[in-house]
Amino acid sequence: MKMKALLPAAMLLAVTLGATPASATEITLFRFFGGCSDEYGNVTDLSKAVGECGIIQVLTNKFNAENKEGITVKTQSIEWGVYYDRLSSTIAGGTPPDIAVMHRSVLPNYLTRGLVQPLGKSFTTAGIDAADFLPVARDAVTANGEMWALPFDLHALVWHVNVDLFVKAGLVDAKGQPKMPTSPAELMQHAQTMKAKTGKMYFAIPSSADPMPSWQYLTWVWQQGGNIIDAEKKAQLESKESKEALRLLHSLYAAGHASSKHDYASAQQAFIGGEAAVLINGTWGVDTYEAQSKDPKTALKKYAVRDIPALYGQEAVWSDSHLWVLPKQPKPDPAKQKAALAFLKFLNDNNFQWARTGHLPVRTSVLKSAEMQALPHRSEYTRTATIAKAVPAIENQRAILDLLVNEVNSTWLVNKKPDQALSDAQRRATQILRRARK
Repeated sequence: MKMKALLPAAMLLAVTLGATPASATEITLFRFFGGCSDEYGNVTDLSKAVGECGIIQVLTNKFNAENKEGITVKTQSIEWGVYYDRLSSTIAGGTPPDIAVMHRSVLPNYLTRGLVQPLGKSFTTAGIDAADFLPVARDAVTANGEMWALPFDLHALVWHVNVDLFVKAGLVDAKGQPKMPTSPAELMQHAQTMKAKTGKMYFAIPSSADPMPSWQYLTWVWQQGGNIIDAEKKAQLESKESKEALRLLHSLYAAGHASSKHDYASAQQAFIGGEAAVLINGTWGVDTYEAQSKDPKTALKKYAVRDIPALYGQEAVWSDSHLWVLPKQPKPDPAKQKAALAFLKFLNDNNFQWARTGHLPVRTSVLKSAEMQALPHRSEYTRTATIAKAVPAIENQRAILDLLVNEVNSTWLVNKKPDQALSDAQRRATQILRRARK
């Protein structure tokens, strides 16, 4: 009798002391973006989060602290270079994470093998408004009429501009704004003027083993209406559009308007140090360069951002996207599935916070919002979201992009003839595409 009388009191004490509710659900999250738990491990105030790692860490902390369903997201931060190998090994071993980040360019590999869950109907159930996705974002996650991931951002090339050098070169309009070239010939003319009047290079481009030049090459292929892979999934690397894009890029290096010695760090330093008028880099660098322009110790004093100029009549720019997928589980757990979707909805609801990284948001309502336009320089490259393009969704896309980096960069690193580089790229890409179709 005494034990029965004590039982309700014991239960009440457990609740009072904050015992874990019986409905608590723990889910695992695989991501890259770096590790910053020392700095942000206990932070839930999003206004204090900076950068990719900080913002995704604090978003996760905030969800864990505030959700009413007893859900805990356990993060596994994987180093970027081995991320996809680790993800694939967990799937092969039957222990996939509940949620994983993924690039648009990698998603086809996992779709082909049936390794991720369809999400279209789940979005509706979870209250995620897919109609608010930008067309490019919806395209990034759609295959065979189904959505397979939650788009999280759009990251693309932009031109980072040292306005003072444009002023010194006389390459500004009546309002003092930098003049952007409108044709290949005008670009070369502007570059020559910059060199003659300031003694500085027009471009700083990460040029050694970096993909940046190949992304600019792809941009110029698309601006001519071409592509490197056609509708039948055949390589088109020796097309006239491809040859013209590489011709222009190679001629910039040959004329000394860009340096083949720049890697990622030294290209940034050349721009920040006032040695180059335009840095070709992604949206992710905007806030970093804005901060540098406010530092009295740097030569970069007046900084601006521009959408990639249309040199061939059509607007287009290279882009990729970060996405969130739910890997297929060997033994699906409805509670974990529901919890994972709740976290995806939270990330979608906070798309503006992620856009503070410099990446463009994937929601139309966020892109057009006043708070988005109020962020530094965002209004200068909002159009990038409407002109962004990507390589067609094919298996082994990353392998093709990697060989493209090697062949494009070889034209200034080892003086390989551009036509030979494209011929070798065509041959190897054809082999990769044949393997993908088997």
